[in-house]
Amino acid sequence: MIPALAGLLLAGAAFNILTWPFFLRRVAKDPRARDAQGKPTTFLVVHIVLVAIGLTLAAAFILAAIAALTGSW
Repeated sequence: MIPALAGLLLAGAAFNILTWPFFLRRVAKDPRARDAQGKPTTFLVVHIVLVAIGLTLAAAFILAAIAALTGSW
């Protein structure tokens, strides 16, 4: 059961690591990302926060998987 849990956590981490950076690049190129003066809009800021949360979760998933596999959980 523990290896399956660790595998699931690592799969979730891999998904977040592979998905969010590409998503952020697409959002940054979107015309709604910056106003006429070139300043970041709320659209961009909200998506940056979402990406940061996704990558933080990925790090937590990796740490939890390591803890589960080493028995320090």
